[in-house]
Amino acid sequence: MKYIIILHVFAFLINIWFGYLRRDKRKFSLAWFIYIHLSIPLIVPLRLFWEISPLSIPSLILCAIGGQIVGARLIPKCTVQRN
Repeated sequence: MKYIIILHVFAFLINIWFGYLRRDKRKFSLAWFIYIHLSIPLIVPLRLFWEISPLSIPSLILCAIGGQIVGARLIPKCTVQRN
């Protein structure tokens, strides 16, 4: 049970970073697509190693989407003011 929670938290947190990186990319560009899907090779091996049921996949996807949204919208943009 604890591995399920750890994996969901990991999916959420790693996608915050990828959502942050994705937000300045042109929609549907190659970089945009890569940042959306880059967490999959990180999450799937952990799910298989910890023998977590495939029934958890929909909730993992929701955690990943939530992390993407938080990273893209809620982290303030760092801009440099030039005079």
